[in-house]
Amino acid sequence: MTHLSGKRVAFLATDGFEDSELMDPWEAVIGAGAEATMVAPQLDTITGKNGHVHDVDVRAAEAASERFDALVLPGGVVNADAIRLDRASIGFARGFFDEGKPVGVICHGAWILIEAGVVDGRTLTSYPSLATDLRNAGASWVDEEVHVDQGLVSSRTPDDLPAFTAKLIEEIGEGRHAGQTA
Repeated sequence: MTHLSGKRVAFLATDGFEDSELMDPWEAVIGAGAEATMVAPQLDTITGKNGHVHDVDVRAAEAASERFDALVLPGGVVNADAIRLDRASIGFARGFFDEGKPVGVICHGAWILIEAGVVDGRTLTSYPSLATDLRNAGASWVDEEVHVDQGLVSSRTPDDLPAFTAKLIEEIGEGRHAGQTA
């Protein structure tokens, strides 16, 4: 297994996140030796759709992508819809693409990437209902358990979490990718 000692991984979410899509990758990156940081539009706590409460470490408006090695965007319809309306969160997410850093996105989290303007010319997967949204934004959509495109790791649903977390850890371990651009 890849060891991520010294790596800092940001998780960007808000209320309504899909609990397992946040917690499984969170536990995986910590288990691999990385430091995980919760970034959200608001401070205090966020609550998942199934009731998991998670402390927020940094407000999106005060977060800087330069301070992290990778980003994870969990899904959840309510979460992704709220995040894609928050300018600071969108700018934070886009920064990882500007810097060529790994990004993991699952389920409805791809809405955030559409809003950030970083999917044109990229290939990724998502929850199937986002396929048309992604194609309209210039992406190629594939129906796969996990897809990796130059440091962009994407998956469809919680059922895909084992494959997603394995590839996420691998890509974070590899570091920057020249093709991971906005």
